[in-house]
Amino acid sequence: MKLYVSFLLALGTLSAIAQSQSEKNKIKELELMRQMNQTRKITMKIDSAVRLSDEGHYPEADAQFRLILKSIRSVPTDLTYHFGKNSFFLGKYRQSIDWLNKYIQLKGTQGQYSEEAIEWLGKAEQELLKEKAQETKHAYEVLSGDYYIDCGPTGKVVCPSCKGSGVIIKKNYFGEVYKSCPACKKQGYLNCDDYNKLLKGKLIAE
Repeated sequence: MKLYVSFLLALGTLSAIAQSQSEKNKIKELELMRQMNQTRKITMKIDSAVRLSDEGHYPEADAQFRLILKSIRSVPTDLTYHFGKNSFFLGKYRQSIDWLNKYIQLKGTQGQYSEEAIEWLGKAEQELLKEKAQETKHAYEVLSGDYYIDCGPTGKVVCPSCKGSGVIIKKNYFGEVYKSCPACKKQGYLNCDDYNKLLKGKLIAE
């Protein structure tokens, strides 16, 4: 009798273990299905954004890419390429370089879009250099225009030629040579009129 009871208990325990394992397997299957469904939805959204970009709707594609990035924790590698390429067409060259570099770092030369990524990266870097050169030119044009700079209530500014020291230091084969600053005449400062003439290259040193 005791043996029979022990058998039933063992059978019940095995049945409970089997049921518990079955439930765990079902949970794993459900989680796997959930992840697959989530991946499918993200892939569809990426494909939609890529289609917008291919059709020339770059701002709309950018907005859709950003929504995708906000909704995921792990960024798909292909998304880094498509987002970087689309950023180029928006004139966001720094952003384009950043994301295209990410794709190349992840895929090297073996990725589906590796050749295109390298090509677009080169174009983005060239455009960024042009942009920087244009910014420098624009800054120069603004500073060298026909503007009169207000020097404040004192009417004086530190001489930019000698940095207020009153002397200009030059180096030659024999060492350092000290010369009186021709702009401020050893005073270390300029009045406002002379300062503005200096900025425009019109200050005549005596």
